[in-house]
Amino acid sequence: MPHDKLLVLCHPRCSTCKRALVWLDAHGIAYACRDISRDNPTADELATWQAASGLPVRRLFNTSGRLYREQNVKAQLDAGMSDEDALALLATDGMMVRRPLVVGTRADGTPFVLVGFREAPWSEALLS
Repeated sequence: MPHDKLLVLCHPRCSTCKRALVWLDAHGIAYACRDISRDNPTADELATWQAASGLPVRRLFNTSGRLYREQNVKAQLDAGMSDEDALALLATDGMMVRRPLVVGTRADGTPFVLVGFREAPWSEALLS
């Protein structure tokens, strides 16, 4: 599906992010890269992107990250943390957010968001 230039939120040392950028380059897809560790997303951005992704808020968390484990976020989410509080927590540090996070707009103007890198969903969203 045709789309405008993508915004890719990634971390320069993340191997998954590196693979995703190589994939985008190999397919000739234009993107702007934003270092999620230096310019972390705001709670408002995350709320907008979460809604566009159709995923529950907890899927935006980098569950393998140090901060996630140190702050025992899983227990907080399991205890019933509100979406608003979860988004506020995600906004405190970009390393808390699962990456890469791709934000784009389809030709019809509707937004789409891809969370994490899996080739099949990326191909469907970006090459169809």
